[in-house]
Amino acid sequence: MTTLLIQTEKTPLTVNLPAIAPMTHAQFYDFCLANRDLRIERTASGDVVIMPPAFADTGNRNFNIAAQLGNWTEQDGTGIGFDSSAGFTLPNSAIRSPDASWIRLDRWQALTEAQKASFAPICPDFVVELRSSSDTLTSLQDKMKEYMANGALLGLLIDRKNQTVHVYRPDQEPIILDKPEAVSGDPELPGFVLQMAKIW
Repeated sequence: MTTLLIQTEKTPLTVNLPAIAPMTHAQFYDFCLANRDLRIERTASGDVVIMPPAFADTGNRNFNIAAQLGNWTEQDGTGIGFDSSAGFTLPNSAIRSPDASWIRLDRWQALTEAQKASFAPICPDFVVELRSSSDTLTSLQDKMKEYMANGALLGLLIDRKNQTVHVYRPDQEPIILDKPEAVSGDPELPGFVLQMAKIW
């Protein structure tokens, strides 16, 4: 049975479809193609999570995050960046789409062209999740723990509501920064600094 979790403005809505077995990778890909206007993820247990398009203010802040990461990526040259539309298949089989992410060039180049042209079977080295009005903090914290458990080296959970940034690293408790003006990516992303003025 496949469970569809449809995230509304206030709370996720779970829809059970008993006639459908857990989607295969190919079925999930086709499902995403048929619903291009939605942001869709799959949990490690096979549940499908459907999220509405981001509200305009969240989209603007996502853009500002991706723009800053993109500028650093171009200057640094050791990896490539992705926006929130990219989906990745993690080692635990979940398919996730961070709001922004970065992968070391050598790891990306080790993938085949076919893998790159799908939900690439790789966990990004760096991930950012921006809490929107429809996100619970707990759900994003669980997602960040999942990224760390599947190979991410650094993660930022940005909670605009409380103006905090939760900094995640593997095998460490997250560090919570209160109303930071900037957040450094050192040492995992040398020289990367996320300026928060246009994100709050």
